[in-house]
Amino acid sequence: MVRKSLSIMILMLCLGLILSGCPKKTVVKEEPSIKKAEEVGKTEKAAKEEAAKPKEKEFEKSLEVKKYPGIEGEVFESKLLKDVHFDFDKYNIRPGDAEILKGNADLLKKYPNVKIQIEGHCDERGTVEYNLALGERRANSAKNYLISIGIPTSQLSTITYGKERPLDPGHNEEAWTKNRRAHSVIISK
Repeated sequence: MVRKSLSIMILMLCLGLILSGCPKKTVVKEEPSIKKAEEVGKTEKAAKEEAAKPKEKEFEKSLEVKKYPGIEGEVFESKLLKDVHFDFDKYNIRPGDAEILKGNADLLKKYPNVKIQIEGHCDERGTVEYNLALGERRANSAKNYLISIGIPTSQLSTITYGKERPLDPGHNEEAWTKNRRAHSVIISK
């Protein structure tokens, strides 16, 4: 009998252990709409950040270091900044060139820490003094247009080179047309 009682007691202990053994895991379910909204928000933010990286890399890849005499700091050329051109003996912004400046402004708005220097250039005709003054008016004309479409003056500076730095050294109308321009470079101090 003792043996039978002992067997029943062991059986009851085992049964008790089995029934109380492993408690069920408590699963907390989040609301699907909240979880999806958070995931969508994170995904959209990550997508925007990823989309901005190639543009920043494109901008950085477009930079080419130049060192000009008389300018302090490093000067960077960028193919993303386009030149505007002028008619002979003029400094007004033409409609097509206004579109070019709007493109330059879009770039400056994306990179508010970037500062550009607008260089005024002329063709070889005229005196040195006259072309220096005309180059200054051309650079200021481009600068004032950029300011009028929302670029802060703190991002802009001007310099004139007159006829001293021709893009095309030729002595014909084709060369002169290329040389009458406002050219923008990025400056860093």
